[in-house]
Amino acid sequence: APASAKPSSSTFVGFRREQSAVQSLSARSNTSRVPAARQTVVETVAKTASFEVTKVPTAPIEGQKTGTSGLRKKTSVFSGDNYLANWVQSLFSSLPQEDLKGSAMLLGGDGRYFNKEAAQIILKLAAGNGVGKMCVAKDAVMCTPACSAVIRARSLYGGLIMSASHNPGGPTEDWGIKFNFSNGEPAPENITDNIFGYTQTVSELYMADIPDVDLSTVGTTKFGDFEVEVIDSVDEYRQLLSEVFDFELIKSLLSRSDFKMCFDAMHAVTGAYAKPIFVDTLGADPSELMNDTPMEDFGGGHPDPNLTYAKELVEIMFKDGAPQFGAASDGDGDRNMILGSNFFITPSDSVAIIAAQGEACIPFLSTGIKGLARSMPTSAALDRVAAAKGLEFFETPTGWKFFGNLMDAGKLSICGEESFGTGGDHVREKDGIWAVLAWLSILAYKNKDVPVGGKLVTVSDIAYEHWAEYGRNFFSRYDYEGCESEGAGAMMDHIRQVIASSPEGTKMGDYTLAFADDFEYTDPIDGSVASKQGLRFVFTDGSRIIFRLSGTGSAGATVRMYIEQYEDDKAKHGMDAQDALAPLIKIALEMSKLEEFTGRKEPTVIT
Repeated sequence: APASAKPSSSTFVGFRREQSAVQSLSARSNTSRVPAARQTVVETVAKTASFEVTKVPTAPIEGQKTGTSGLRKKTSVFSGDNYLANWVQSLFSSLPQEDLKGSAMLLGGDGRYFNKEAAQIILKLAAGNGVGKMCVAKDAVMCTPACSAVIRARSLYGGLIMSASHNPGGPTEDWGIKFNFSNGEPAPENITDNIFGYTQTVSELYMADIPDVDLSTVGTTKFGDFEVEVIDSVDEYRQLLSEVFDFELIKSLLSRSDFKMCFDAMHAVTGAYAKPIFVDTLGADPSELMNDTPMEDFGGGHPDPNLTYAKELVEIMFKDGAPQFGAASDGDGDRNMILGSNFFITPSDSVAIIAAQGEACIPFLSTGIKGLARSMPTSAALDRVAAAKGLEFFETPTGWKFFGNLMDAGKLSICGEESFGTGGDHVREKDGIWAVLAWLSILAYKNKDVPVGGKLVTVSDIAYEHWAEYGRNFFSRYDYEGCESEGAGAMMDHIRQVIASSPEGTKMGDYTLAFADDFEYTDPIDGSVASKQGLRFVFTDGSRIIFRLSGTGSAGATVRMYIEQYEDDKAKHGMDAQDALAPLIKIALEMSKLEEFTGRKEPTVIT
């Protein structure tokens, strides 16, 4: 296959038969990475009743360190050389072989460009490494929370999820993959570190010589001892949600002639779930869905549900006659944005309000909330709910895997991250549709006794009611995307120097410092320590300034600046967040010298 050719599923069939097929897999873009002698040697190492397993030569490729959300690079990187195959082989090699052999695993993804080709590569490697069965979502499309649900419901050994989450898709955009373990949560660091170790020494790919599997039809295909079951992407997840929520309560709201909603799937994976769940099951009108046809490139958009990238939905919700409720979800369906008519709910407020209201209207929570947790950068609104309800509370680093340990130990029911991630312990991933259904449940419960045509309780009413009881945590996040890594790193080093020279009592503008540190977390369940999780300045009035570098994109560095201030004066709860936070924002920008180090005068996204 020529180096410039787009990989097709047929490229990866018949590895033992001819040298050209080996070269197309192992060295399509850069043959120098595979020693010449290896390019012509393919050894048959096993034979079953239906297929042979061959060792395809390869060599380590740099840059395969798996992060909090898996491995993400440009699509062209994954589709070239043996990049994907090396990582998947390293995953299988890193797992205990006595557990891997004959195991059942899941394969799903967000439907982005290259997923179809990647799925066939993964299936051949799974068979070649002794996996007994792969449950594959129809067309390899399954949202991340549904993947977690299926892994748990079927007691699978784990699952591979092909997604770069909220990042753009397409030939020149992003691609990603991650491994979720048997409890349905992202693999912990001991597993991802082990995978990385194998990527540095991998020399052979164990490939099964099986044909591509038709993933377009639900059913089972067998090759000797290896089985591929194509499963419906929606059914098992919808069943779980029906056990979590009171669907009849939600239907009573969506069937009202005086209530309208708008759900934006952003041409991403939840488009496959929107009609089956919101329309077919809960009775919403099909016109209340937008951008609900999944596309490999997300319609050319950026599937990140925030005020910048979900602009089309925001325009609908901030005009006269807007629907009472609006929501959006991201590329792989684990993030969400909640809007009311001319009103935005911050993710920090969203999880706090769900925690405060959920027991009354969500059956899954009716027996009591075990505990609450948030990521460190998320505002302290949830802390106040936990304190008022006498619930155990946890502050963790960013990354859903930190919540998973707490859930498995029975200590956590609801958690959230300011990066539009909200969820419960029904799965071990954040869950965009879960958050939407939670808000619809709250609205339905608040309006169950309001007659049609009466004054409905709105999203903004619920927010103001919450602030009146708990106070308002004004919060904003500034994202500076695609910064030069060197300058961003230098800025973080500078901030560390500021921390070192800023003892308790240091004055910053009108604020007095309580403490400043580089956040470190000791897991209360397994004792593991996560250090250097974010630089924070906490003031005596509870206000905070936080800086983090994010690596969830495929190129460059994203600088995230978080600003928070608590306000208990009801007269000030209606202020615009940017106005309320302006003094702190000024202090943060001057203290960090962000413009000097990064060259950025304005953020890419303000939340």
